[in-house]
Amino acid sequence: MKNYILNCFLAASMVLLVTSCSEEPIEDNVFGTLTGKVVTKGDNTPLANVKISSSPVSTTVFSDEQGNFVIENIQIGEYSFQAELTEFQTAFEAANIIEGKSVAIVFELDSINASNLAPLSPQLLFPKDGDENIGTQAQFLWSSSKNDADVINYSIELRNGATNEITTYNEIKDTTFLVENLAVGSNYFWQVSADDGVNTPVQSELGGFVTNNTNDNRYLYVREIGGNNVIFSGGESLGDDDEDLDQNEVQLTSSNLNSYRPIKNTTINKIAFLRTIGAETHIFTMNSDGTGLNQVTSTVPVAGFRNDELEFTWYADGAKLYYSNFNKLYSINVDGSGLEEVYQTGSAFISEIAVNPTNELVVLKTNDINGYNAKIAVINVITDAEVEVVISGVSGALGGVDFSADATRVLYTRDMSAAENTGYRQLDSRIFEYDLAANTATEIDTDKASGTNDLDAKYAPDEGSIIFVNTSNDGVSEKRIYKTEENNGLDNKKPLFTSAFMPNWE
Repeated sequence: MKNYILNCFLAASMVLLVTSCSEEPIEDNVFGTLTGKVVTKGDNTPLANVKISSSPVSTTVFSDEQGNFVIENIQIGEYSFQAELTEFQTAFEAANIIEGKSVAIVFELDSINASNLAPLSPQLLFPKDGDENIGTQAQFLWSSSKNDADVINYSIELRNGATNEITTYNEIKDTTFLVENLAVGSNYFWQVSADDGVNTPVQSELGGFVTNNTNDNRYLYVREIGGNNVIFSGGESLGDDDEDLDQNEVQLTSSNLNSYRPIKNTTINKIAFLRTIGAETHIFTMNSDGTGLNQVTSTVPVAGFRNDELEFTWYADGAKLYYSNFNKLYSINVDGSGLEEVYQTGSAFISEIAVNPTNELVVLKTNDINGYNAKIAVINVITDAEVEVVISGVSGALGGVDFSADATRVLYTRDMSAAENTGYRQLDSRIFEYDLAANTATEIDTDKASGTNDLDAKYAPDEGSIIFVNTSNDGVSEKRIYKTEENNGLDNKKPLFTSAFMPNWE
């Protein structure tokens, strides 16, 4: 009996357990569907090939030509969907996927350009509107137009008011730009444009300026720019302070070419100078404003010891030039014709030449291959005779040769330290004047500071003063151009130009 009751209890328990399990089955995954459309923001133009993806990750699809898309069999739940297309900002939309339902969303994509800030309008800083006496080389400067992370490209439009010629400089990355070879004494107008490659370029206001006029510039000199010698003209200084120097400067030759040793002839109003052409040095001429360039020498170049130490000269009222090629002296017409060898030394190089308007005498400075064993002598090129020796047989460097207009005096420099070295470094160069009649040399007192050199001495046009270069004897310091003047009966010197050398005053 007991066994019967136990078996009935167990059978009833099994029926109850089976009945309970059938009421709570284990669920399978359930899915829904997402449909959508992608259009442009504002005008609702359908966008094709838009990449649609989700987070959490589901199937990735692309929109069709009408901008429509469908993602089926998405497991139910909360999702963030995104739409991506080049040149448009990525858009996001949230959606709750419901079992067996189709949920719809719409993406409105905005162009990348829509949130891009246009560049600021450039402000012209130099030359300022209305500026005058701007040099023929000017470093143009304007304010930055940057307004976001975009790269800005600038362009300058420059118009010559006299000729209406327009020059445009493009693809400028910085807010400053060097312009060379501006015409002298001219009105210019300029404007800067800023372009970020996205928005419409913006422009500055129009600015105007006037360049220097060379009519009153009596001085010529050289400056080093970017490794090249560049020729300038300039006017009289206003005082002794630095801000009073470098007056009315006009750049006459390009800083991309090596041009130096300018010498003006006022009779024909031409400037002759030396220029490096390949491995050779030749004589060129130009007008006083830098125009009218003409090459004089071609078959026989200017050559000798250290090209920067070589000098040539005008003669015959500007019709001809004397120049040297090692130990030979040549004459050539200003138009490049009539090349003629007129004098020859033994083995000594001819480095400097000076003439006078009174007679046919010529002063030559000669030296050996190292620049030493120098001699300054007066010769007659017609008879090949050496008329008088000014100085010879001394140690150290000689230079700065000039001949007075009346042919009675010779100007030169001499390194009194008598130093001779492979670098041709001078330690105590001073200016002397030799009297041909008295056969005596007198030092010109320039109040030269100890440890400096006076170099490249030349007579003023009226020969009442001397123009020269003074610099430290270390060979690397700044060179300045001075002229001597008498003040209350005492010799003095007046500064003219900074960082300048090879002066000429006609």
